[in-house]
Amino acid sequence: MRNWNVYLSGEIHTAWREQIEAGVRAADLPVAFSAPVTHHEASDDCGVSILGAEPDKFWHDKKGAKVNAIRTRTLIGDADIVVVRFGEKYRQWNAAFDAGYASALGKALIVMHGPDHQHALKEVDAAALAVVETPDQIVKILDYVINGKLAGYTG
Repeated sequence: MRNWNVYLSGEIHTAWREQIEAGVRAADLPVAFSAPVTHHEASDDCGVSILGAEPDKFWHDKKGAKVNAIRTRTLIGDADIVVVRFGEKYRQWNAAFDAGYASALGKALIVMHGPDHQHALKEVDAAALAVVETPDQIVKILDYVINGKLAGYTG
């Protein structure tokens, strides 16, 4: 059986990744997960911590973004499916960029957000193969895609 690589991008303030991973384990699906660095401060400061301090915040952020891009580009490139979660509290510009990058690479894209983001994310949603609201819906999509069977249907 094929092993699927799923990249989980997006907000870092809720346990949505852990919920998907638990659902996949419970369904015994052959999925390996990857993600960006989810420790906010480490992600922000990796560039200056490794490459040296910057007095200007612009260059501080640019160094961090470039170092983070090494991981992000590699893992999205290796993914079979990219899931991008837009949370309620923060504007996740990086998540929108990840969705666009995955779409440009022709990756299967699943976008997750609540109905309140529907209008703001209409272009991102248009690039996705599925738009969901819950981690459980993602697990059900993975189960269907991997096993080719839909719960409740026979034949």
